[in-house]
Amino acid sequence: MNATTSNTTAMPLPGLLQSPHFAQLGGEAAVVQLVDAFYRHMDTRADTGVIRAMHASDLASTKVVLVRFLCEWLGGPKAYSAQHGHPRLRMRHAAFAIGAPERDAWLACMDAALADVGAEPALHTALMASFFKTADFMRNTGPNPAPPATLPTSTVTKESP
Repeated sequence: MNATTSNTTAMPLPGLLQSPHFAQLGGEAAVVQLVDAFYRHMDTRADTGVIRAMHASDLASTKVVLVRFLCEWLGGPKAYSAQHGHPRLRMRHAAFAIGAPERDAWLACMDAALADVGAEPALHTALMASFFKTADFMRNTGPNPAPPATLPTSTVTKESP
């Protein structure tokens, strides 16, 4: 039986549980460039007016949060969770109508931003596949929206003998 006490800190195994994408992209400096490019595309593309309107006119604080989130999501420092807790992306975006056009506009901006920062082709492809899964999960309008997020009904887990 392996019981974990509340004062035990989980330690990931080096190189086994962490995504290498953060380092492959170029670390935090590259993520900052990615986020700047992403919002530059959002400000200039004709198909992004609806998703741009979901943001404040001043993107400074939004960029900081997205940099923290992406750094952690890519396998880098855990600053997002330390400051904001669990991402709860569906909950945080529930107030916005997100359908296939909004998903696709967001993905187009990220695809262009990855190209702008010179992401290696294999990394670009892998990240876009992951971004698609996340962006598609955010859909809450239109045909076949992603199912609503639900909280587990119980936090009790059974231990195997």
